[in-house]
Amino acid sequence: MRLAVARAGLVSHGLALAHTHVRLNATQVHNALRHRLGFDGGPEDRARRRGLLAAINAALDTVEPVPVNFGALLTESASAARLMMTVAQIVKHIDRSQPIRFLIAETETGYTLLAALWLARRNGVERQVEISPLFETAEGLERGARVLEEALRSPHWRDYLRATGRLAIQFGYSDSGRFVGQLAASYWIERLRLKLAETLRRYDLSGIDLILFNTHGESIGRGGHPTSLADRLEYLAPAASRAQFAAAGLAVREESSFQGSDGYLLFGTPALAAATVARIAEHAFAPEPAEASSDPVYSEADWAAEFFGTIRLEMEALVEDPGYTALLGAFGPSLLDPTGSRPAARQRDGLGGPEVITHPRELRAIPNNAILHQLGWLANTLHGLGRAASRSPETFAELRARSPRFGRAMAMAEAARRAGSLDILRAYVATLDPGTWLDRAGRTRRPGRPAALIAVAEALEGLGLSEPVRRLFRRLQRDSLALEAAWPGERPPERLVLLHAIRLALIHRIWLLATRIPDFSPRHGITRGALIARILRLDVPAAVALLEQVFPRNPDAVLALEFAEPPGPAEAASYEQEHAEVFAPMRALFALVREASSAITQEVGAHG
Repeated sequence: MRLAVARAGLVSHGLALAHTHVRLNATQVHNALRHRLGFDGGPEDRARRRGLLAAINAALDTVEPVPVNFGALLTESASAARLMMTVAQIVKHIDRSQPIRFLIAETETGYTLLAALWLARRNGVERQVEISPLFETAEGLERGARVLEEALRSPHWRDYLRATGRLAIQFGYSDSGRFVGQLAASYWIERLRLKLAETLRRYDLSGIDLILFNTHGESIGRGGHPTSLADRLEYLAPAASRAQFAAAGLAVREESSFQGSDGYLLFGTPALAAATVARIAEHAFAPEPAEASSDPVYSEADWAAEFFGTIRLEMEALVEDPGYTALLGAFGPSLLDPTGSRPAARQRDGLGGPEVITHPRELRAIPNNAILHQLGWLANTLHGLGRAASRSPETFAELRARSPRFGRAMAMAEAARRAGSLDILRAYVATLDPGTWLDRAGRTRRPGRPAALIAVAEALEGLGLSEPVRRLFRRLQRDSLALEAAWPGERPPERLVLLHAIRLALIHRIWLLATRIPDFSPRHGITRGALIARILRLDVPAAVALLEQVFPRNPDAVLALEFAEPPGPAEAASYEQEHAEVFAPMRALFALVREASSAITQEVGAHG
């Protein structure tokens, strides 16, 4: 049996431990061809897209493979060309028995697929590469079937699919969810799956394997269903779309990612791993469920389109709201330990510390979702649901009760509501409001405290976050009230609320300590005001490290040296008191802030 298992692994994966994926953006593919073929402009210009499609087809008529070596690979400057050369070297030197998936993010036109095919043919790996579009942007989800059809009009793309025998398509719940909303993303992805079946049948490609890869996280807000693994698999691959693929004669392979440390939990022990594999097998080999043909949400297609379309419009408007950017970027990234292999957002050195986020697109999907967890309101799952539900509350209630497909989507929203509340978010919004601190200054009877509270208020005025964040809160509140009227929800657990309260107290204490930083002339390229601004954004470790340079703990060691002269005045300043009463406590309090963030993550259920 062990030998049979080992042989099965070799057949499935070749000499690798898993299927090899490489990834880049569509723009990088376009740039590689612009230099090689002299194309002027890109496919984002719709007026010129038809001409570009004709030009790339003509180029595919004449392209010939060229040899690749490591010298050419090392000197290549175009990312897409260099990556395709890397694939060619892997195929040449390591293993050509298994295809390498060439994943292209932000694919919004068929030209991108044909351009990638030209690169593959140019490097002699057309048969070893699975060119795979990733549909995750609003444009990609809406136009996905048309994107594929643009490519299928080319005989080169059709011949490529028939030669490789497979078409791999990937759906991104993480990014699509943060821009159009998790619930709307689920609807648009299923809609795209149904259209793909029609498109492939129309072009007589029923003989190829269709690979559908769902990439997502494990937690609420990134496509991880909260109830059970069986529901999660049905949520990602709804029965109606599986039935449609079967009717089109398409052999479909569903792939799903288990990402990060929370993803590994399902395989953490032999018993868990066995149960996980058993649930996956049940889903993969089960007969078509009855809900594929009887689910009432499909008979209410117009209502569903309007419902999820409303959520999408509301979420897209939210993403463009300056207050949403301000809320995510105020101190949210600093609440988190590093997530993934890349920073949450671009960083810069100098006066400002971490770069101020100017749009949610600058945050990656993992920290974007995690920050919403930490602030107590999962807007990427909930926002827009109130307005959508209030348009027809009776139908909304009926489908929640009678539709398995709709019910799974609403189970996602229900879990998101339990993970926070607007009262929790209100406390963070109030923390960013200078008026809150001035009110406290007017009420405190503690000697010296009014001046510190007023100093925090003045520093917050300088950040200018309060007004946009308060306007955003009112936007979220209006939608939440509409949702509560249509669907009363549960309050979050008391332990979760207490964790937020404790962490807010820690943050307030850090800010009050920051007002005790002594004044100093600009040094090391920084000012006192800039340092306090960094601390308000909770960039505490870097700020304290700079303070320790400006205010050294011990006198200069040079004073202890022997100069063969009478000793001079040893009056170098020692800032031991500032270290003991300000700098060290800020470090310790910030460590507790991070501990509280980790506990909140556990309470919400996103363990990674």
